[in-house]
Amino acid sequence: MGFLRQAEAGIPVKYIRRQGGFSDATFYRWRTCFGGMAASETQRLHTPGTNNNRLNKLWLQAHQDIKA
Repeated sequence: MGFLRQAEAGIPVKYIRRQGGFSDATFYRWRTCFGGMAASETQRLHTPGTNNNRLNKLWLQAHQDIKA
């Protein structure tokens, strides 16, 4: 999430990916999956429970909005 926040702040992606040691494709995949989510929401995706279904629905809606 920190890398995505840096990109939103205006830091060029090439500097962010060099710092993190990952490819452009990885960064854009992360942005597609987690771009509209808050840090607390992404943490809950990894925990089982009833909120997980709600977060999955939010993720699907955000993903559909990105593709549209």
